Amino acid sequence: MSTTDDAAAEREERLKSALWYSIGQFVDEECLTCDLNATPQFIGALTELVYTQIANTSHDLELFSAHAGRSVITPADVMLLARRNEKLEEYMQMELSAIRAAEGRRVGGEPVVTATAGGGGGAKKRGRPSGTGGGRGRGKGKI
Repeated sequence: MSTTDDAAAEREERLKSALWYSIGQFVDEECLTCDLNATPQFIGALTELVYTQIANTSHDLELFSAHAGRSVITPADVMLLARRNEKLEEYMQMELSAIRAAEGRRVGGEPVVTATAGGGGGAKKRGRPSGTGGGRGRGKGKI
């Protein structure tokens, strides 16, 4: 085995250990509230299930993004993944809208322009401030 394979296997084991710990904490808290007990075998099996689901989901998201010709996963890829679960898709759309509203953007990514009583404010300004460029475009020198 090469050193990169060893490093990848070690990283995967650390991720599984962290996932096992987090799931164990969650299960323990739920068991206390419901007056139940969970065996270490149950927690281990649940951890394997969650890990496999995470691996499948991440692979699908990478494929959706690559199919669209992008190297970055976008919310559209996540919505495509949730297309078969209507309630989940609806919930995710609401959350995405709330996040975009908090950032001052609409669905298409364009800024939301709001009028305020003071006349200032509005959406976050992006790009180069006016008057800083030569206005001549790319590759155009002075005449």
